[in-house]
Amino acid sequence: MPPKFPQPTIRNPIVRMSLSHKAVAVASLIFATSASADITAYTSQASYLAAVGTSGVDTFDDLQIWNYPTPAPRQAGDFGYSVTAGPVVNEYWGATDNGSDWWMSTGYSHDQLAYSGFGEGIVGAGGFFFGSWYNGTSLPIDAIRVTATDSTGATLTWTIESPEVNSFVGFVSDTHLTSLTVWKDNIPDTFITVNDLHLSVAAVPEPATYGMLLGGLALLGAAARKRRRA
Repeated sequence: MPPKFPQPTIRNPIVRMSLSHKAVAVASLIFATSASADITAYTSQASYLAAVGTSGVDTFDDLQIWNYPTPAPRQAGDFGYSVTAGPVVNEYWGATDNGSDWWMSTGYSHDQLAYSGFGEGIVGAGGFFFGSWYNGTSLPIDAIRVTATDSTGATLTWTIESPEVNSFVGFVSDTHLTSLTVWKDNIPDTFITVNDLHLSVAAVPEPATYGMLLGGLALLGAAARKRRRA
């Protein structure tokens, strides 16, 4: 049976501040978020890509309808990672509807796929998640669950109801993501299937953000010097 994951906790407090305090607040948040991380889920590929920087994609188009042992190294563009299937059958399979766009699937209907070994700078991960049949073609299923875990141990699980081939979910953390696990309830004769796995680094802040950050740091430094003199 796939492991049970805790329900996601929403940590998005509303902060009200005057314009003159914004610079100090931006600098303060740099230190505040280092103690606890937040993971955000996106159900639109465009929204996910807008939230991250450079992305690498593993299209799985090198696969065939064949079994591949795991754990196995894979590459999403410039970013390496590892895939593990199990816990019953430690192998993944190629699957497809048309013989041109290939997907990654499990070798046993109750198994899950776990993607891990992300590089230190990876803050985003996602892809298309759906079901397939014995012959590798897509198949409607009730739901697929995707869990992201970051370097602090925080997790966020997203359930895709009635997933289709174009059902996308991506996760972005304010710290390093360590794994992405895809699983479903024990529905027989259906297989977890993934296409176009994305791994992404953080977006580069705009120059205006840098200016606000530097201004906030300067104000914090001035306040610290004032306290020392007092």
